[in-house]
Amino acid sequence: MPQMAPMSWLFLFSMFSSALILFSIINYFFTIYQPITSTQEENSLPQVSLNWKW
Repeated sequence: MPQMAPMSWLFLFSMFSSALILFSIINYFFTIYQPITSTQEENSLPQVSLNWKW
């Protein structure tokens, strides 16, 4: 079974590391976040009062 040369392992490591860093940068800068308005907060998070009886 042929073995890979150390230079090839270094190339694979650098390629996958750069792909991970590039994907993380693209994901961080190109995600679109919708600002939460006050009407959305009231509708999406109902207030639940809990009465604890110990």
